[in-house]
Amino acid sequence: MDEILHAGDIGGEHVLDALRAIAPVTFVRGNNDGADGCEIARVTIGGVRVLLTHILPRPGHPRDAIRQALTADRPNIVIFGHSHLPHNEVIEGIRYFNPASAGPRRFDYPVAVGIIENSGAVHIALDDRSVRALEKRMNQLGGRACPTS
Repeated sequence: MDEILHAGDIGGEHVLDALRAIAPVTFVRGNNDGADGCEIARVTIGGVRVLLTHILPRPGHPRDAIRQALTADRPNIVIFGHSHLPHNEVIEGIRYFNPASAGPRRFDYPVAVGIIENSGAVHIALDDRSVRALEKRMNQLGGRACPTS
């Protein structure tokens, strides 16, 4: 494993410590981490340029700060969190990926993580129930735009 990327709602410093024991970690804090969820981090791994944020909110309608960041330095992948809904979509040559959540189950959402290799990305369900939930909940963040800020 080259690096772990965490898109927020971490759950405490102990989670980051445990992840750092596995591999280097790049992260942004989410709204459940006592932050506003608007932080943006960038990392390049194996030539793949990644923009990491917690609140996007939607791939087709990112908030203003994300649109500006996309223009300033175009990434290959945007990884985001907040909704805890799995997403994997390419828009105008940029992959938008939400790995869902590896934490406690919320509603009927999947418990999952993502693996990214060579600009491709897949979801890995962490329990049997999440296999179906990934299929049911994938790419639900299209449609009507959320307000941008």
